[in-house]
Amino acid sequence: MSHNISDVGRKKRGRGMKPRSTALDHLYGVILAGGRGTRFWPRSRRLHPKQLMHLWDRNGEGTSLLQQTVERLRPLIPAERMWIFTNEWLQREVIRQLPEVPREQIVAEPVQRNTGPCAGLAAELILHRDPDAVLGLFPSDQLIQKPAAFLKAIRLAARHAAEGSIVVLGIVPRWPETGYGYMEFPARPSHRNTKAIRIRRFREKPALQVARRYLRSGRFFWNSGMFFWKASIIREELRTHLPKTARVLDKISQHAATASASGRQRVLNALYPSCENISVDYAVLEKAQRVLGIPCDFGWSDVGSWNALHDLSPQDAQGNVLRSEALLLDSSGLLIDVPGKLVAGIGLRDLVVVETKDALLIVRREEAQQVSQLVKLLEQARREELL
Repeated sequence: MSHNISDVGRKKRGRGMKPRSTALDHLYGVILAGGRGTRFWPRSRRLHPKQLMHLWDRNGEGTSLLQQTVERLRPLIPAERMWIFTNEWLQREVIRQLPEVPREQIVAEPVQRNTGPCAGLAAELILHRDPDAVLGLFPSDQLIQKPAAFLKAIRLAARHAAEGSIVVLGIVPRWPETGYGYMEFPARPSHRNTKAIRIRRFREKPALQVARRYLRSGRFFWNSGMFFWKASIIREELRTHLPKTARVLDKISQHAATASASGRQRVLNALYPSCENISVDYAVLEKAQRVLGIPCDFGWSDVGSWNALHDLSPQDAQGNVLRSEALLLDSSGLLIDVPGKLVAGIGLRDLVVVETKDALLIVRREEAQQVSQLVKLLEQARREELL
């Protein structure tokens, strides 16, 4: 049997060659875990905010939203490619909750500067390790109820990001929400046939009448806050659209590249406060040229308030969520979380009742988004012990 010499050589080289790397081989998870979760006061506090809480377990067991975020990404992103960005108050608890993530990859921002500078900082730090890095930016306080569909969307987003696009996951809207940003597609897309589509424009939190119009059109999807890009791409976009902050990040990169963990923190403490306070949406996405959106339906919720928690939790026949013992007559639509005592009620409708050792919250569910305003009042009154 004869062989073509060039074919034999090709086969030998093929057996000895390493397999080509894919976008997923260079995909890093950048998880934002520095928020305060003020709409979940009085449970959520500065030292133990929403993303670190066990929201669905009345005994304080189970896993936190942050732990769930890391775990759902693990099929695609190993712990050694996870980076967590938090603050100095929370860093120790984040380290405790995520022992599998290398400590040097749990970064404490000295001040909050929103997602724009944070995205740039992540790119600078990770580029030192992997010049081909593709970054996926993920909030740490979201709920995903269809993980297989979620991972499918990430695979597609990573592939397009590796080719040079900026990619945003869009969520099919279920009601005319006024508290979310929206992304508009050129035509009504289908989330059942997952593909990346050029985004026409972004729209921030609309008035109710406008949100209803968005919903009817079918072209507007909620902006999930989950973004994908090559680290080198977001660096260049920031240099173009946010040059002052980009210069600060360049200095941080130069000093932090070879510094110890404590040395890097000193550099961050000295320089990072000079970054502008701006979201990556405003800083980059609304100005960049090549931005794609993926229409998604993977059971997403930002678990944004006590009302959202009520809707996502198991309910009794009267629509009550009872996280503590309760004796109720002619009462419906309640969320009761008062550990250690019996709660009795008559004729109550659509309330949230939450008690901690130092505070009691009672609010109508439809007003639960306003709980953050109470926290602002506490800040103005300098009630640090309640924050």
